[in-house]
Amino acid sequence: MKFKNKPLRIACDGESASGKSFASKAIGSRYYLFVLNSGFAYRYASFLIIKHKPKKIIPFLKKKFKNLNYKKISRRNLHTQEISNHVVNLAKKKRVRNIIKSFQKKIIKKYPRIVVEGRDAASSILKKNYLCAFYFTCSLKVSSYRRWCDLNKKIPLEEVKKSLKNRTLQDKKRRQNPLIKVPNAVVIRTHLLTKKQMIQKMEKEIDRRLLLKYGSNIKTRKK
Repeated sequence: MKFKNKPLRIACDGESASGKSFASKAIGSRYYLFVLNSGFAYRYASFLIIKHKPKKIIPFLKKKFKNLNYKKISRRNLHTQEISNHVVNLAKKKRVRNIIKSFQKKIIKKYPRIVVEGRDAASSILKKNYLCAFYFTCSLKVSSYRRWCDLNKKIPLEEVKKSLKNRTLQDKKRRQNPLIKVPNAVVIRTHLLTKKQMIQKMEKEIDRRLLLKYGSNIKTRKK
């Protein structure tokens, strides 16, 4: 029995620039999973609003997300400081979250084998419908340096650090679907691990749960 035909949902939540995007892509490749970056949808919404400046953002976003091709937009680079500053407030709005969550759930329904990355993948988007959940955290010093490099060092490091600190605080305190660690999530502290160690830790936990669910006569992942 080949494992890659079995349903598999993985949740990866965590703070900004904590390494969850890299980890999600790596795990997605190893386990034949579709990768959904839930935060990317919010960044794209901010990008559209900044670009078009609509008078009413709710009907505007409903129209834009109705038949949106996620694979097509996922190739965009939306990690600009302007978008980061905008999205932290946009993500608080309940009606905006409802539009994007509806878009995300359509994708999840289409792909039974998926890794969902974001702030509320385990607690809200997938809820209890996942095999394994991970929670990513990283020291502010390391995460701000990573984001600074992503931005090609075009803005001061201290500004990036301040922005990331504010974003994580806002994500944890917002009323609508805050960033939380669900009780059964495995914590990944990326400032203490190399990329290889991080992926190995995740693989070990995923394989353990797969064996418990499906038995030992399966092919778990790519070698």
